[in-house]
Amino acid sequence: MKLSVIRHLLKFAEENDIDFLTESLDVLDHMIDARGMTEEEIDVIGEIMSNMLGAKEVLKDIESGTSERDALNNFMKKVTSVGKS
Repeated sequence: MKLSVIRHLLKFAEENDIDFLTESLDVLDHMIDARGMTEEEIDVIGEIMSNMLGAKEVLKDIESGTSERDALNNFMKKVTSVGKS
């Protein structure tokens, strides 16, 4: 996940509508099953999807009253701590 990409997607969702991200995720999820998709293409789609899902999660925190900076920091802390015990 890239913080700069998540920020960019956040700006898009705020200027437009979160439904665009949701619908785009549905399309990308469908594309993964297309015949002829290479492993590299699937990996790229997966990376794009993870950034979009991250942006949706951060936006949800912002809408519940968390500042954008704190929402982004909390999200990245959560992501970087996955698998650490």
